[in-house]
Amino acid sequence: MPIAALASEVYRRSRAEIVQLNVSDGGVPKLPIGRAIVDELGIVGDKHRDRKHHGGPERALCLYALEIIDALRAEGHPIVAGGAGENISARGLDWTRLARGCQLLLGEVIAEFTDWATPCTNIAGCFQGGAFQRTSHKLHPGWSRAYARVLRGGVIRVGDRVAFAE
Repeated sequence: MPIAALASEVYRRSRAEIVQLNVSDGGVPKLPIGRAIVDELGIVGDKHRDRKHHGGPERALCLYALEIIDALRAEGHPIVAGGAGENISARGLDWTRLARGCQLLLGEVIAEFTDWATPCTNIAGCFQGGAFQRTSHKLHPGWSRAYARVLRGGVIRVGDRVAFAE
């Protein structure tokens, strides 16, 4: 099935969407924008202070579930969308289905999950008492941000649907 037809059918069934797109001139927080161009290195114009541990083709996009951000806020953490350095804050995606190699449709962009993002001290301000390890996949599976490589770039916008490519 051609990708356009596949995307159309998958999106028709999906209720997940991009709620916020986030970029920065380096570091956190990443601030909201309404639309972005995505290429093989991620959102065009987004920068990283530490290029050894962030960015590059295998970590081109960083995604986070708004449901997790909401749950962390309910625990008392002052985290907000973009605060932990994610480029894409999404709502409605079944985060438990993420596994290395799975593909995501993000608007017209296709991305492939590569790994869980390791938290660092730069995001300590998002957590009560600086407890940034709260999002460590090793310590708290399912609470981490996700990294993805870009398989097909394009334009993404707030409100675009998000779905697993099936």
